[in-house]
Amino acid sequence: MSNIPTDLLRTLLAVVDLRSFTRAAQSLGVTQPAVSAQIKRLQAMLGSELFDRSAPGIVLTEKGAAVVNHARRLIALNDQILEIVTPKRQVPTIHVGLPGDLSGPLLPWTFAKFRKRWPDYNFKLHGGPAGPLLADLRRGAIDIVIALSQEAPSDARHHWTDQLIWARSDATSIDPQAPVPLLAYSSECLCYRLGAQVLREAGRESRLVMSAPTVLALAAGVDAGLGVMVMTRSRIRMTQLDRWDDGPLPPLPSLHVGIYVRDGVGTEPLHELADALAPLLRPKPDDVLMNRRAFQAASRALDKAVSAKSQ
Repeated sequence: MSNIPTDLLRTLLAVVDLRSFTRAAQSLGVTQPAVSAQIKRLQAMLGSELFDRSAPGIVLTEKGAAVVNHARRLIALNDQILEIVTPKRQVPTIHVGLPGDLSGPLLPWTFAKFRKRWPDYNFKLHGGPAGPLLADLRRGAIDIVIALSQEAPSDARHHWTDQLIWARSDATSIDPQAPVPLLAYSSECLCYRLGAQVLREAGRESRLVMSAPTVLALAAGVDAGLGVMVMTRSRIRMTQLDRWDDGPLPPLPSLHVGIYVRDGVGTEPLHELADALAPLLRPKPDDVLMNRRAFQAASRALDKAVSAKSQ
């Protein structure tokens, strides 16, 4: 043997990335027996078992892991050679779905760091409720989804819990005889729905007095005294608002936050990006000074964008 067919290596990577012979066959457009036959052929050529048969699921042997690492590099070089002699393909775009602008102004910094290792990728953000975003993820239309849920996720790459809190400002004033004024991304926002539910269970009515697509606009509304906003404890750090822990409103529950990555071939960069986003979004100790600086940076960026657009 002097050459290893690249189609065998691609099949191996599909099985490893999708962690299933069946899903690998579906992604490659072949039958499962054909995938098994290609893996057997590759193992025969290499004279070594690549998968640990004694372990459940898809588990690589030590040599198998080494082969996979080299296979990724070999396939990448093969594809780079083909790109030299073929028309330029469209630059790949990573589609990220998230509720509102959950990650705030720090997300682009994560993208910039990511592009040092993967410079050929562009990014597109999609906002909306978790349900439709996860449905798009399942069908391959979105690559990564950051979603809030009341139940613990079973298939998220990363997940944790975050406490919901009431966000207020110095101008906040709640009339005990009137419905509690709320601000939210929309009436479908999970944080808003849970806030309204908690108030209803406590015998209080509520009213959605303002909805907006960005947390900067909503925070400005709360700052102006329009009402209060239900946010996660980690999210309020990216605004100028204060937690209202000792206010007249009932306590709020915790939520689960999950980072989901679509299935498919070539998902290594997606996993790396998801791993970089996790520490950014996880709850951190309160730091008021950091909160103010982050919000001020986002506000300056927005002001510059508006000014440039008007010129």
